[in-house]
Amino acid sequence: MTDAPPFAVEPTAIGPQSLIPGVAPISLGDRLAQRAAAPLEPKRQQKPCDLGLFDLHARTQLDLFAPPPLPSGTPDG
Repeated sequence: MTDAPPFAVEPTAIGPQSLIPGVAPISLGDRLAQRAAAPLEPKRQQKPCDLGLFDLHARTQLDLFAPPPLPSGTPDG
């Protein structure tokens, strides 16, 4: 029997860490590639688009040329 450790050991700033066979540690290049491939995010919260076609409050307004609604007491209404 040998007294070799079952895993390879890597020295780090917080102490030695075991490396699992077949699993490579994440390199700085791997971290940078992952951040470069990530989608961009805004630096500030975006303002809603409340203009023209995208204005949700304008959709609830009555049509300018629509006939007025009939009173509820009439036979047609």
